[in-house]
Amino acid sequence: MTLDLVRLATWLSPAFPVGAFSYSHGLEWLIDSGAIRSEDALSRWLEDLLEQGSIWNDAVLFAEAHRAAASDDRERLRQVAELAEALAPSRERQLETMAQGRAFLVALSAAWPAPALAHLTAEAGAAYPIAVAAAAGAHGIALDAALPTYLNAFAANLISVGVRLVPIGQTAGLKILAALHPLIAATAERAEESTLADLGSATVLADIASMRHETQYSRVFRT
Repeated sequence: MTLDLVRLATWLSPAFPVGAFSYSHGLEWLIDSGAIRSEDALSRWLEDLLEQGSIWNDAVLFAEAHRAAASDDRERLRQVAELAEALAPSRERQLETMAQGRAFLVALSAAWPAPALAHLTAEAGAAYPIAVAAAAGAHGIALDAALPTYLNAFAANLISVGVRLVPIGQTAGLKILAALHPLIAATAERAEESTLADLGSATVLADIASMRHETQYSRVFRT
């Protein structure tokens, strides 16, 4: 278990070379438009994404991919990977998840190769949650450890966008993340029992934000 935690801490660290710092998940447009201007607004936006938005869908896909990788069901993993890419609601959201997934697989194959991941090549790529879930499953890291760690890292990265752009300050960012921890844990537990039938989101504004960001005049982030 200790080795598993060390691996997860490494793979999901901000220093791991997936370029997470360059993606805002549409948050840059929301901040620029004035929809998010405070600590409270950012916190509520992240809560919605976790409960019924893109992060929830990622959690469901993560759980399914982890189960497929853990059982070495390569056909099932391929199908889930294709579904994850197809569900991206915009060009930039597709870029965000596929670019990070591809970068993750490149780094992983160099330092933590696993035969069960041989078909998930950097050339073919995979959405970010699929790549991380498959790595965890292939390396025997339990879903109940891998999934909440992934969700926490995802939320922390988006909070860092708010810290820099709103700006809300680092202490406020830490307060948001701490307050989100119970919801992150609950979302992970719910997703661990999910199937693909539980996919679905109701955060339309987040999807619109990622589309509007494509034509935003001045941008700091890629998405």
